[in-house]
Order: sequence, then structure tokens, then C-alpha cells
Amino acid sequence: MTSTQENRTRPETASVAETLRVAVEVALPTLAGGVIKRRPAAMAVAGKLQFDRPAVRLLRRLRDRHYGRPLRLRVPGRTVELALSGADVKRVLAGAPTPFSPSTVEKRAALGHFQPHGVLISDPADRPARRAFTEAVLQPGRPLHELAAPFAQAVAEEAAALRSDATLDWDTFNVVWWRLVRRVVLGSAARDDTTLTDQLERLRLDANWAYLHPKRRQLREEFRHRLTQHLDRAEPGSLAAVIAAEDEATAPDQVAHWLFAFDAAGMATFRTLALLASHPAEQERAREESESTGPAQLSFLRACVLEAVRLWPTTPMILRETTEETSWGPAGTTVLIFTPFFHRDPDLPYADRFEPDLWLDGRAAENPALVPFSAGPAICPGRDLVQFCASTMLAELLRDHRFEQASGPVLSPERPLPATLDNFHLKLKPAG
Repeated sequence: MTSTQENRTRPETASVAETLRVAVEVALPTLAGGVIKRRPAAMAVAGKLQFDRPAVRLLRRLRDRHYGRPLRLRVPGRTVELALSGADVKRVLAGAPTPFSPSTVEKRAALGHFQPHGVLISDPADRPARRAFTEAVLQPGRPLHELAAPFAQAVAEEAAALRSDATLDWDTFNVVWWRLVRRVVLGSAARDDTTLTDQLERLRLDANWAYLHPKRRQLREEFRHRLTQHLDRAEPGSLAAVIAAEDEATAPDQVAHWLFAFDAAGMATFRTLALLASHPAEQERAREESESTGPAQLSFLRACVLEAVRLWPTTPMILRETTEETSWGPAGTTVLIFTPFFHRDPDLPYADRFEPDLWLDGRAAENPALVPFSAGPAICPGRDLVQFCASTMLAELLRDHRFEQASGPVLSPERPLPATLDNFHLKLKPAG
């Protein structure tokens, strides 16, 4: 790094007032909504008050005031830096796992409730093998997983329960989504094992509190035992069958994380459907693409999913922890990337509108701060599988139906989209 670059990345120090505003307007609303498991009541409040809008405005002012340099927050006993430029987002995410490790004190405390040996919070010695195992099973970089055909069949069968003239709400969609997830990950014999995912939900609710909530070790062992039984069955046509071909003692912890991630994928899928329901031109384009049968790389629908995650990131805070001294501070420095700020930066011409084509025409690739699935060596390894399941589900729902919005905030091409979207209280209906 040149001395000029070093100066540009050397942090400025926030005032006490600036630190308090970041805490109140950025951190607290995000934590209140539930980082590991969303809280519907808190999300309803966040949606009504549009908490992300003032957070984006605040960070824009801080960026302008501090020339885009990292901002060191005045946190007692900690070194916490706030990234304020796209260049810094790119550099930090590219620097995983050293010197910018995905394993932070907050993540270890939270994820330790249900996946203490997960790759995301693994130490440097264990991480490479666990990451390699995860990539071998999830197959990132392949638009169509080797099991795309049975997965597409599972999507079609589950989506059939949603193709009706009734109003479609989150609770109805979520039941069907979890049936699909259990089939994809563990096999059809796990389709109706709601106990498994209920146990995981309780552990994730505890994880929202990180180190402030005691660990329920007995519940975690019950969950792990139940999950292991499904994995041992290694049902053909499921990820469990691929896992069986690998030698990884911590597979249950990695699978627990995949189940956790698929929850966010369901939210993104339902939000995408709501966007399409309220944007007729894009819905017709998606319906045309949905006419294909069998497993397919549905490029436009995938772009729609990516755009929904840009508009409402399922991971609003990306954290990294330095493993050595850097220009950001000493080893152990926490770096915070607040994705809604970068995804909704008012300087972006498409900031508050639904524009899936930016993921197809190269504009998104030119902006290193658009990170719907993170970026760099620690990028989400399940990104392609998630996009396949989400886009295939949308294709099945749109093939024979048009949707329109029945309730919730106005999602219109004629006005800026809301900064915060509460998916729990959205309702859609077949278009007349």
C-alpha cells in the first residue's frame, strides 16, 4: 500500500455525539430487529418508522464530513471502525480470513448457541478444511447444482400448495418454504420435521442476545442429535447424500448454518414476489422466463432476487475482526460495514427503485459496495444454491398466476421504495 492509500484508509475519530448517533440510529434498530432470528413485532415497528432511512442519511453525512475515511467510534474497551467508502468495503472483504477475519467476538458469542464449530467462526487452523467441505457440498460457482433436477422437482411439488386463489401471506409461504428447505438439505423424510426447525428457531432467538443469554446446551444437543439422524440417512437427491461422501466431523454445525441461511433466503424470495407483484412490467418479464420447464438458470429471476437483497439486505451488518495490526488499528479491531448505507446510497441513481437489470448489465459488478451475499474469500458459499431455489420457486408461482399486493407498504415504480420492509405483514393476492 502506498503512503497516499495509507492516509486515505487511516481512520478519523468520531466525536462522542457521532458515536451515540451511530449507536442509536444504526446499531440499536438492527439489533432490535434480530440479527440471527428476526423478531416480527420489532420488524413491524421498524417498517412503520422506516428505521433504515435515518441510518442511511446519518452515514452519508459522516462520510462527507470525514472524507470517506474509516471512522473510529468511541466504544469503551474496544476498537471499532465504521467503513464509509466502497473502496474500503472491497479491501476489507477481500482481506479474509487475514487480516480481516469473519470470526468476530460478536459472531462467536451469537453463533456459538447453535453451531459452535461453524466455518464462519472457525479459527485459522480449522477454517480451510471446513470451508472446503462447505464448498464441496454447496458447489458455489455452479449456477446449477449437481442435484438441480431433484431440487427443482421438490420446488414444483411444494409450490403447488401456494398456487390458489387465496391471499398469500408470510405465514403460509414460510410453512411451504421450510418444507422445501428440509427436503433440499435433508431429504423428503425430513419434510414435516417441524420439531427440528422449531428447536433451531429457539436456539437462534437465544443467539440474538449473543453473550447476554446463557447457552441451552441440552436443547443444542437434542437439536444436533435429531439433525444427525437425518444426515445419517443420506437420502438420495438431498444435500445429505453429498455430505455422506465427505469426511467432516463438524458437518452438523455446518448444516445448522445452512438452515439458518435458508431462513433469510425465504424472506428474500417473498420480498421478491412482492416487488414483482407491484411492478407489472417486471412481473410479465419474469412470467415469460418462467415458461421454461425443469431445472434452469433463470437469469432475470435471479437478478430480481439479488435486487430484493440489495434493497433490503438480509445481513445488514457485516463484521470483520483484524488478526494483526493494520491501518485500521491494533489486532482485534472490529470493522463494521452497514450494508443498507452502501446499497441505498442516495448518490446511486437506482438507490430506491427496483432495477434488476443492474445485475445483468454490469453496473452492479462495477460497484464493490453492493454485496448481497458478502464478497471476497468469505463470500456466502451457498449463494448459487439459494438463488436457484428462490428463482425456481418464483418461476413456479408465476407460471400460472399474476400477483398484486393486498397489504403492506406501497411498493410502486412511481415512488421511492421503503427503506425498511417488514415481510411478516405483507400480503399478496392473485391479480384479477
